[in-house]
Amino acid sequence: MQKAGKRKPVYTRKLDFRHGRVEMAHGSGGRAMTQLVDQLFIAAFDNHYLRQMNDQACFPVGSGRMVMSTDCHVVTPLFFPGGDIGSLSVHGTVNDIVMSGARPLYLSAGFILEEGLPLADLKRIVESMAAAAQAIPVPVITGDTKVVEQGSGDGVFITTTGIGVVPDGVHISSERAKPGDKILVSGTIGDHGIAILLAREDFAFYGTLESDTAALHDLVAVMVQTAPDIHVLRDPTRGGIAAALNEIAHQSGVGMLLHEHCIPMKEQVGAVCEFLGFDPLYMANEGKLVAICAPQDADRLLDKIRTHPLGQNAAIIGEVIEDNHCFVQMETRFGGRRVVDWLSGDQLPRIC
Repeated sequence: MQKAGKRKPVYTRKLDFRHGRVEMAHGSGGRAMTQLVDQLFIAAFDNHYLRQMNDQACFPVGSGRMVMSTDCHVVTPLFFPGGDIGSLSVHGTVNDIVMSGARPLYLSAGFILEEGLPLADLKRIVESMAAAAQAIPVPVITGDTKVVEQGSGDGVFITTTGIGVVPDGVHISSERAKPGDKILVSGTIGDHGIAILLAREDFAFYGTLESDTAALHDLVAVMVQTAPDIHVLRDPTRGGIAAALNEIAHQSGVGMLLHEHCIPMKEQVGAVCEFLGFDPLYMANEGKLVAICAPQDADRLLDKIRTHPLGQNAAIIGEVIEDNHCFVQMETRFGGRRVVDWLSGDQLPRIC
């Protein structure tokens, strides 16, 4: 959205959302940009803070510790089974916020638009983003828009920043994993990464698979209420659960031991990974979380997660162990062990 002072509408002609396209003038700061802001962004994200149209948003906060996260979204294709870049930009940032146990409060949104992008596509993205934010609810209270020349972008890139507040008494952090802790995952792994791959490459695999993109705020709130001393939460996006657990292991100075037969995965995800040579442990997720908790809390927490719509396939997949090398290992179905190392390169770029 344009950063400008409070003003009256200065451009009354209606945008042609059916046939129109993004033009360089839509990022110029003039009448065309004001038209785009008024008729699309303000209309979609309308709230008290945004209507003030200052260069910043002034908002109240509650007691507790403030948290903030920024995420850039460059997914291709822009629309995919189960979601699009708009809803993904809300879910991704909200999930980063709530992995601290926080309640999300506000979002900002920055759009980089490529000249020539159909206005119908932009409208669909913005309305999807607004619907995702309203469902939480978390208002988009400030933002910015820029337009780049055709060929200098890829339709639209979105950067969202979220602000939340952690209640007193909640201390969830990646350096709190301890030997003996249990490792839980809230559902099947790899759904988002494989859904993006199938949409991008148009592989003719049997069946349908949708991205798992979802906001995890309500699930996290239920988990924290059930086990307030959860040690670690992480949403395993880029790099999948393998990257997430390696990061936690190094931050906590511990090792991890996973049990392959316990890791939930849809049959189609496993089939695609086997056919193409991908490792599902490294495939992205956008609506799942990894939790690490004390062993005495694990079963109770798992039972509670499974009562939530986003946690029906949750499982305990391993435990934290002592290891000065901070290795993540997996006990395979055949009884052997292998190291689940850091990802080298990128199995599938532009997935979020």
